[in-house]
This record gives sequence, C-alpha cells and structure tokens, in this order.
Amino acid sequence: MADSNSISLDEALVQFLRETGLEQSVLERQVVEAWPRVMGDTVTHLTRSVEVKDGLLIVRVSSAALKAQLFEHRFELVRRLNEAVGSPVLRDCRILG
Repeated sequence: MADSNSISLDEALVQFLRETGLEQSVLERQVVEAWPRVMGDTVTHLTRSVEVKDGLLIVRVSSAALKAQLFEHRFELVRRLNEAVGSPVLRDCRILG
C-alpha cells in the first residue's frame, strides 16, 4: 500500500533527469529517434543526418526538392516532432542540403 508521499517510477525518473540536467539530452535523443516514425520511409531514406542542439533541429538531406519542402513546412515539422516526444523540445529547425 502506497503512502501519500510515494511517487511512481516514471515520476521518479523524470525528477532525477531534471535534477541532474539530463532531461533535455534524453528528450533531444527521443526527437532523433522519432524522425523516421514521424516523417515516413521516403523522407527518412533521403535524410543524411538528424541532430538536435539546444532546441534546434538540424536536418541534412540529399535532395534539393526535399530541402525546399521541409523548409517550407518547418514550423509544422517542429510541432509534429514535439508532439511525438510529448514535450516542447524543439524551438526551430534548420534544413541543410
């Protein structure tokens, strides 16, 4: 039987990550891992790299057409990836060729 001061394992882990400053790094890694699921096979195939640095998503693609399309929809892209990880990790993105 749990007392009123007990917390779940998930809550304890989140608290630990926040207190140690690791939460942002874990969330940024989750964004990178969510890229294929959110973007689908075609975009993933044309993606050379995905990384997150201080809330900035940096995507390198091998297609000029895809670069233009992702740039045009960059705010939607940020929103969808933030939704996928359940946290406002990203504030902006940069699409590179």
